[in-house]
Amino acid sequence: MLRKEHSAEHRKWNRNPNTWIMLLTIVCVAATLVMAVYVLWFYQNSYYEETEQAVYDKYYMMITEDNKSSIWRSIYQGAKKQALEENVYVDWLGEELFQDYSVEEQMEIAIASGVDGIIVTANENDEMTELVNRAAEAEIPVVTLYGDNTQSARCSFVGIGSYNLGHEYGRLALQIIREKLVGQTESLSLDMPAEQTAEDTVAMSPGPAYVINEVKMGSSERPVRVAVLVNAYAQGLDQNILCSGIQETIEQERGESLEIELMLLTVDDTNAFSAEESIRDIFMEKEIPDIIICLNELNTTCVYQAVVDYNKVGEVNILGYYDSDTIINAIDRNVIYATAAIDTEQMGRFCINALQEYHALGYTSQYFTADIRLIQKADVEGYLEKGDQADESDG
Repeated sequence: MLRKEHSAEHRKWNRNPNTWIMLLTIVCVAATLVMAVYVLWFYQNSYYEETEQAVYDKYYMMITEDNKSSIWRSIYQGAKKQALEENVYVDWLGEELFQDYSVEEQMEIAIASGVDGIIVTANENDEMTELVNRAAEAEIPVVTLYGDNTQSARCSFVGIGSYNLGHEYGRLALQIIREKLVGQTESLSLDMPAEQTAEDTVAMSPGPAYVINEVKMGSSERPVRVAVLVNAYAQGLDQNILCSGIQETIEQERGESLEIELMLLTVDDTNAFSAEESIRDIFMEKEIPDIIICLNELNTTCVYQAVVDYNKVGEVNILGYYDSDTIINAIDRNVIYATAAIDTEQMGRFCINALQEYHALGYTSQYFTADIRLIQKADVEGYLEKGDQADESDG
């Protein structure tokens, strides 16, 4: 009788899905704990390990939201080069083993490992603030890179002049519109009535006057549509400041008769697939923007590909971000109008300099701003020559 009851209970236990879910959860938690222990052991010992080449004075960690983008790789190369000159080792935490960990999880690892400094692409959320403050309490200086956390105890921020970059994007958008208008005016000049009045034209510099009433950027007469692609999950102030720079420049310099519709389009750029889907949705709409301003490398590449795929080359003008080989070649092919190139190696150097200065003096500059250069068709030849020379030297 007892054996039958035991057998019945055993069958009931096997059929209960909650039991298996509980066991699976226990196994997953145990595996995570084992991995965490390995992580801590690996990084606690790596700094103290003496090699035949050198024993470093400091050990810094760089943490980014993405390990595949060429912009972060370039920043890391700049930081690594500067660090070696200072007899410091800087490790890019997400480059190999930890690419599947979030920025916050990597921060936890860095703090637990007791590193000498952290470089992190931050944001303004409460969890990041708490992590940066915890690092400061543990006497680990934190430099926020590209994205800031203004409420935290970070020692410095290394980024770009967001408002100035927005101003340049706004200026380039107006430049595109004026070039289009001048070209259309020249094609219409033979048909212009002799009694055309001065009120019907607007003088622009450089170039001749153009006729607002005859302007067509797209399929019908309407305001010129300028779209800025913004991060759907961005919580920092930099994006808002940059967009303000674009808006104010266009409002101040467009002229009274030129109608421009500025719109912000949110893009889920947490990964390449989601960004591509978001941008393709834009091109599926009935009305597509005349000018698209991209604020990161991923969006620039996705918009470039969409313009080609949907046969919109010449209709949609792209203002890009960063100077990857793909983007430079797209400018050379007249698919991307211009891009903003950031001195990424300079950003990497600034990060190391800020941490070194903080260790030496107990303080450092609150802000380091990297240089930005606009690249257009006329500038591309020099970049392509540099790329060819680099390939030959690598060979």
